Amino acid sequence: MDILAIRQDFPILSRQINGNPLIYFDNAATTQKPIQVISAISDFFEKHNGNVHRAVHSLSMEATDLYEKSRENIAKFINAKSSSETIFVRGTTEAINLIAYSWGLGNLGKGDEVLISLMEHHSNIVPWEITSKLRGFTLKYANICDDGTLDYEDLEDKLSKKTKIVCLSQVSNVTGVINDVKRVARAAHEVGALMLVDGAQSVPHMKVDVQDLGCDFLAFSGHKMLGPTGIGVLYGKREVLEKMPPFQGGGEMIKEVAYSRDSGHCAVLWNDLPWKFEAGTPNIAGAVGLGAAVKYLEKLGMDNVLSHEKKLTKYAIDRLKECSKVTVYGPSDPKQKLGIIPFEVKGLSSHDVALFCDNYGIMMRSGYHCAQPLHQVFKLESSARASFYVYNTEAEVDRFVEVLRELDQL
Repeated sequence: MDILAIRQDFPILSRQINGNPLIYFDNAATTQKPIQVISAISDFFEKHNGNVHRAVHSLSMEATDLYEKSRENIAKFINAKSSSETIFVRGTTEAINLIAYSWGLGNLGKGDEVLISLMEHHSNIVPWEITSKLRGFTLKYANICDDGTLDYEDLEDKLSKKTKIVCLSQVSNVTGVINDVKRVARAAHEVGALMLVDGAQSVPHMKVDVQDLGCDFLAFSGHKMLGPTGIGVLYGKREVLEKMPPFQGGGEMIKEVAYSRDSGHCAVLWNDLPWKFEAGTPNIAGAVGLGAAVKYLEKLGMDNVLSHEKKLTKYAIDRLKECSKVTVYGPSDPKQKLGIIPFEVKGLSSHDVALFCDNYGIMMRSGYHCAQPLHQVFKLESSARASFYVYNTEAEVDRFVEVLRELDQL
């Protein structure tokens, strides 16, 4: 890929922060937006703004067409069998909550088990902890090895006929570790369990094929893959989604609401998939923006995106060895991870490091990254995190290391 040409598509990268060129290394939190996505959203509001599936006038029909075409493009992007298996949600968090409440409350009870790993984002832990209190099922956590990789033997040992669903991130948002979710899905299905994949950090960076993975659910967010905030996707196998009740009630998710004077109640008939799970007016502009982001990534080629990121990650890990006070966590082999590097600087808190870098225009994350259990595994109070994407360069890594080396003098 021509990275310098790609950078021209991102207006924000021309900014200066504190008198320094902006270096954006917080892509695991959210990515910047290319002009193609910004223009698609602007064009929708300027020319086609109307509500979807609600009217026969021109603007509504145009909005509906744009909205559903985005769904079709996204379904092809992850190789879903049908666009009806892709549900628009606000993001990964809402997608997992939808599963935990809609599927979980109807299928889990005392004696059942849900298996999760200790590297999960809080959004793949907390909904299950909440619903376990409501339904009385048991949560089990698979261990993590010292290098931050998944302990597959421990996970497989904890699988049993009691296991009803396995919940695992394909890529850790703290270490960038790539999990073999295909292997785990196969093991889960052998005991009759479903497989939920948190794809928030994988779908933006690598080719993800839901049919090849064999997962029953996949959740991901638009804002982590060049799209806008407030839009995401839940993929689910049709046969599973068909049996699930709606997550929210309101407009759009029904076919018919009929009042009976005899009973004093309304009989409700749910809408078809995927609209059964899309109550109310959706984030239409967000869906259009995400569709544009998918087109942008497809043009780049996901294999190229992955290759660039792995190359940059290896370069950064090698350069960080020059910083005497820096300790990098997680596996150092780029083959095992994507472009996320957690680290600490001896004698400084992660927030101190992030603020120091901000003085030089370098944006990076500090704290728990919504994954406290994994930090407990590493025995860390918190960590600094640099994360890369398609517009980052080796020159930016060089500047990053130059700034961190100043901390060696403190």
